Amino acid sequence: MGGFSKLPIAFLVALWPSLGGHFVELFFLKFLRPSLPSLASRTVVRLLVWFAGGIVLAYAMRLTGFGPQWWIGGIGFIGIELLAHLFLQLRGKSNFYNSLG
Repeated sequence: MGGFSKLPIAFLVALWPSLGGHFVELFFLKFLRPSLPSLASRTVVRLLVWFAGGIVLAYAMRLTGFGPQWWIGGIGFIGIELLAHLFLQLRGKSNFYNSLG
């Protein structure tokens, strides 16, 4: 199905959610979290940032080559982040679930 000629684009599309996701999380941690007073507000804003970040990353993936619909990107990114933070929780690290991350 195209062999190695499609590999650079597939690599770039795969980098959007993986590397881009780190920048979405850093944006929340560095710029938004310090100004949020309560755990409830941090939780709601973090989920909204993940949803918006997923939408932006889904559009970036579509512009690069192929990607999901915008709402699938938003919901999917929340799922990916919750799963990643679950693994951090299992390792005893700071994360979404223990409100330290």
